[in-house]
Amino acid sequence: MNKVVVITGASSGIGLATANRLAAAGYRVYGLARRPFASDNFTCYRADVNDFDAVKAIFGEIFEKEGRIDAVVNNAGFGIAGAMECATPERIQAIFDTNLTAAVKISSLAIPYLKLSKGNLVNIGSVAGELPIPFQSCYSATKAGILNFTLALDGEVRRFGVKCSVVQPGDTKTGFTAARVVEGGEADYGGHIGKSISRMEHDEQNGKSPDTVAKAVEKALKRRNPPLKITVGGQYKLFVGLKKLLPTRFVNFILRKLYA
Repeated sequence: MNKVVVITGASSGIGLATANRLAAAGYRVYGLARRPFASDNFTCYRADVNDFDAVKAIFGEIFEKEGRIDAVVNNAGFGIAGAMECATPERIQAIFDTNLTAAVKISSLAIPYLKLSKGNLVNIGSVAGELPIPFQSCYSATKAGILNFTLALDGEVRRFGVKCSVVQPGDTKTGFTAARVVEGGEADYGGHIGKSISRMEHDEQNGKSPDTVAKAVEKALKRRNPPLKITVGGQYKLFVGLKKLLPTRFVNFILRKLYA
């Protein structure tokens, strides 16, 4: 296996599980992480995905060293929860910058390399991108953006042999839960925010291993013609499928009952 993969957010959670799984499968893996991180399995650069110049330089260095980049996995991201009216403009900007804009910019940077290798671009989305969760409005919006960006981009680059996929995990047990930023608004919403966040945290901490998502990424990279959209987990595939059949108002009613 001579394929070279670049993964953002590679120091924890889904990114780390994916880096380790692909390295074990024989890929030459390069990770990007915001904090210093060392691994015996892959090379990890310290870089914030919002620093485009730094990421561009790292891609150039990897290509100069390896002579190819076969796959890029956009995984870096974080969550905020709480009442939308309490979210600060700075926090809103930060989550869209990291979860969506950085992935779009890195994809634009990756495409010339992937055209040469006829490689893969894998963006990590979320079931929340299709089934948006109350009190996680901004997070849901960024993941909906990832989904639609990936689908649109595939229409541009498939002619060059570049394959695009969006992998949509459901509840996954990672450090993402503890890292979620919680905004205010509890008093005005009668305790519903706390109940919603508790429900989300419970589901996540009892969710699937991040290696389940890593396995889906590996499978996509190995397929000649990978699916455009990969929802991880049987129950989440069912939920996303039912969304297509049921009225939007009813789907939103169910989500409101579950999370609001």
